[in-house]
This record gives sequence, C-alpha cells and structure tokens, in this order.
Amino acid sequence: MKLGVIADDFTGASDIALMLSDGGMPTAQYVGIPDGPAGDTVEAGVISLKSRTVPAQEAIAASLDACDWLLAQGCEQIIFKVCSTFDSTDEGNVGPVTQALAERLGETTVYVCPAFPENGRSVYQGHLFVNDTLLSESGMQNHPLTPMTDPDIRRVLARQTSWTIAHVPISEVWAGPAAIETSVTTFGRAMVIVDAIRNDDLKAIGRAAKGRKLLTGGSGIALGLPENFGFSGKSLSWSGVSGNAVVLSGSCSRATRGQVETYRSLAPSRELTADDIMGKKISLQEIVEWVLQQDTTPLLYSSADPAVVVEAQSRYGREASADAIETLFANLAAALSHAGVKRIVVAGGETSGAVVSGLEANSLEIGPKIAAGVPALKVTGRPLALALKSGNFGGPNFFSEALSVLEKAA
Repeated sequence: MKLGVIADDFTGASDIALMLSDGGMPTAQYVGIPDGPAGDTVEAGVISLKSRTVPAQEAIAASLDACDWLLAQGCEQIIFKVCSTFDSTDEGNVGPVTQALAERLGETTVYVCPAFPENGRSVYQGHLFVNDTLLSESGMQNHPLTPMTDPDIRRVLARQTSWTIAHVPISEVWAGPAAIETSVTTFGRAMVIVDAIRNDDLKAIGRAAKGRKLLTGGSGIALGLPENFGFSGKSLSWSGVSGNAVVLSGSCSRATRGQVETYRSLAPSRELTADDIMGKKISLQEIVEWVLQQDTTPLLYSSADPAVVVEAQSRYGREASADAIETLFANLAAALSHAGVKRIVVAGGETSGAVVSGLEANSLEIGPKIAAGVPALKVTGRPLALALKSGNFGGPNFFSEALSVLEKAA
C-alpha cells in the first residue's frame, strides 16, 4: 500500500475513495481500522472513522491508531480527509488531528485545502466559498453540530492549533508546483492554506506535495496524487444489486432538504420527528413492515428546517437528540437489511456513519460515480449496495438517480 487516507466520516471516505479509484489506484475503503493486514493488491487504503464531532482527544487517538495501521501497510503518504465545508468547531477537530498526525509522522509543513470545484467548493484568499457564496452564508452557519460562521479558514485553524497558519495565494499556485514548494519553505513549522479554484490548481498542489508525509483537505486534494505513484485511469468492474430499497435522510442541509421535497412528490415518505424519536414513539418493526409494503422505494427522513432542529435541541439537548437520531438510523438499517432490503441510499455524514455501523460492514467496494463526490458502494461479501451522500452533495433528483445506479451493472 502506497497511500493512506484517514477520513473523519463515512461519506468523506467514499468521496475520496472514488477520487483515488478514478485516478487508477486500486482502492479499498475500510469501516474503522481493520484487524489484519490489507490485501496485496490494495495501493490506496481509506479508513472511515466517525471522528468529526467527537471530543478532540478521542478524534486524535482514533486518527493516530489509523495512521499506525496505514504505516504498517507500507504507506508513504497520509491524507487526513475532512469535509469540503471544513466542518469543525473552535475546539476542533481539523487542527488538533492535523497537528497530532504531523507530529507522529515527523512532518513540519502540511498543505491544507478543502477545495472541490466540481461541487462548488473553492478556496480564494484563504476564504472558503460554496459556489459563489462565502461558507458563512451558504447554510453551513446553521449546521446543528458544526456551525461554520467564519469563512476564513486561516482564522478557523488558528483557533484550533498552536502551529503557525500560513497561506499560499492563487497567484503562486498558478505559477506551478515548484513555486508552491518554494513558497512553503519560508514558513517553518506550519499548516499552509493553499488557494484552489480549478481542478488544475488541485493537480498542481498534488504535484507539489510529492514526498510530503501528510496532507489535509477535501477529496479534491487527492486529484493529482495517483500520478505521483505512477497511476492513471481505471477500468471499472461493477455489478449492481436489485431488490427492495429504501432512502434514509438525516441531513438538514439546504441541498438535502430540497432532495427530500423532490422525492416526496414521487414516492411514499415518513418523517421521523425529534419528538417521536426522543419520546420512543417509533416502532422499528412497524416501519420495516411499512417499507416492505410500498410499491415504490420509500423515504424515511428526519431532515428538517434549521429552526426546527434548534428548537428540538433546546428541549432535549444537542448531543442527546443527535445521539438518539443516529441510534435510530443505525437500528433501522440493521432491521431493514435483515428484512431483505438490498439497496440503501443515505443522506448526511453522521447518518451515513450510523447506517454503516448498524449494518456491521467491515469494508466497502468502490463502484461507479453517482454524483460528484458520491460513488456507488457495496458491502464486501454481501448483496447490499449503498450510496452515502454528504448533506450538500448531489442535484435535486439525487435519490432517484442513486437508486438506479445501485441497481445497474456497469
């Protein structure tokens, strides 16, 4: 294994696994840290953690354990994969984990870039944009767990780490990889925010990063890395899964709420409200029976307007309500799978983590792209296909498109 990825959530893991697989690297996605060694044919290993919103020390410990396993497989470079909207509180976890990994690896300069132009994420003058809107005005300021109210990711990181925070502007990125490397040598020990607004910028960053032990960023930061290891292009082998299916949505992002509204007009749906979940008024058996009775793939969702989410959090507590919702989706996924559901489309990073945990999946096979940053997946060794979508990814018809791709052969 040449390249290792530590992803702070499950959708982010599949996102970057798709990027590396499309770049020609034989890639495996693992759910948590494997018990044994990787296969001889795996060149890029992606470890899916659920560390984005846990206390910083827990995230650091899990990430260091993942790093040690990847190093034991022979990895020459590690990527700490974070969300392309840099989801993080003032306490972490992007800065603390990056610092801990760098110190474990002996790296003194870490490129940091969450840009993903294909999905409208760009970094300019150290500020993160979602399409043509600053991060702090994109809807992410209302995220229930990691509200992003500051678009300047230099300031965000500076509040999280004792390391120097530096910046490479787009003018130097456009001057090429050598200019990027020359620039960063002046910073000393630093986390370096690198501007990127085009795929070519990410490729330049990737070439400049050849030989670096650690990178931090969104999946876009991997765009130019396979070539550094001698890979380009790929031939895909994929066989879809037919049978009963369900859509599960726990994201409250603008994009997902729009997707929920679109799909509700096409198929049966049921809302799982915070009041019903916290009041234990939901019967798993009854919901599973309802899902299996539908002629069209149904939708189960807890996605709600941010004001509704805030009101529920004020009544039940943020952590308690989030834990209860995730536990419900984990239990639902397990019960639905046991009942014969073969395709599950999931919206939301935390929800995806809960679903994969509930399914007790150990590793995932990477399939074709459904949308930018979202591959089709199969649970290794089981006839169970998944789509794990970050909240803001995908177009209005994502749910229908995902169900179709999960069923088709390549």
